[in-house]
Amino acid sequence: MTDPVHTVPRSERIARWILAVAFVILVVVIAGMLIKVPYAVERPGPATDTLGTLDDGTQLVQVSGAKSYPTEGALYFTTVRVLGGPERHITGWEWVMGHLDSNSRVLPEEQVFPQDTSEAEIEEMNAAQMQGSQKTSIAVGMRSTGAKVPQTNLVGSIAKGFPASGKLELEDEIISVDGKKTTTVEDVVDGISDRKAGDKVIVAVRRDGTQREVTVTTADLGGGRAGVGIGVEAKYDYPFEVRIDAGNVGGPSAGMMFALAVRDRLTPGAMTGGEQIAGTGTIDDSGTVGPIGGIAQKMVGAQQSGATWFLAPESNCGDVVGHVPEGLGVVPVGDFTDASDTVESIAKGDTADFPTCEDVVKAS
Repeated sequence: MTDPVHTVPRSERIARWILAVAFVILVVVIAGMLIKVPYAVERPGPATDTLGTLDDGTQLVQVSGAKSYPTEGALYFTTVRVLGGPERHITGWEWVMGHLDSNSRVLPEEQVFPQDTSEAEIEEMNAAQMQGSQKTSIAVGMRSTGAKVPQTNLVGSIAKGFPASGKLELEDEIISVDGKKTTTVEDVVDGISDRKAGDKVIVAVRRDGTQREVTVTTADLGGGRAGVGIGVEAKYDYPFEVRIDAGNVGGPSAGMMFALAVRDRLTPGAMTGGEQIAGTGTIDDSGTVGPIGGIAQKMVGAQQSGATWFLAPESNCGDVVGHVPEGLGVVPVGDFTDASDTVESIAKGDTADFPTCEDVVKAS
């Protein structure tokens, strides 16, 4: 006599299958939370109105010692939220979610953060860049109103192992390069880099009240650029005081928008005509607007803030094309004059002939 065949009830088989699947899912979820990957996720950050006020009611851009004017509309500077870092790698799930979010961008950490740099050092560097950007923005904005802002160009840093080490000193005031007077930082950079590596350059400096000429041989800085290994810092003599409080934000990319806000506060009437305008871009002491990172995410942040126009550096146009959010008009600008003229044209409703990033890309 044989034993009867034991048949597992269908409900029990389903329950076992569900438990097995749940276990697999649990393992995957836990693994995704525990596994760290060396990537960073860039997301749209908040947009801040440079014409607005802080929590205590004071203006973000404050003028003392000169007449300032009320205004309206908005000039937003835009930001990017970065998830990850050299001391805080993102999880596998954060990597997956970053790829699934159309407004985010996933990048290898080395493309976002300097190599061999701690998070504390990165924060310090970003704070220094923001401070330098504000100083330059104030000078550019003041000068655009006709105010005189004298400046001296100083040796702010010297890289070890480069030709300037031992020949130039920190705080040397650079007077000229190869006999040509240097008015802006850009004049110094262009004067030195406009040659081949191995060429000699004569830098006239004022040190301890005495002017002298120093001959330095240029070196290859990479990318076909020649240099001597110095960082040049502008020191401005402002005719009155302007303070900018951007809160806990670092980096140089708000420079152009700060300069526009300074100009607006120092001139009668609303420069924006009441329009909501956002933008991004570094600015140097000659007024040139430079490229920034994360512009696709910044455009999304601008749209989410309610802006209808966005000023983008011409040099970022390749990253703009194909990523413009619906309802946002993007205008490329090359310098501060372009930027201020564009804002004033938007205020007047004269926008039909604006250039586009598609035009810039085609022409390049």
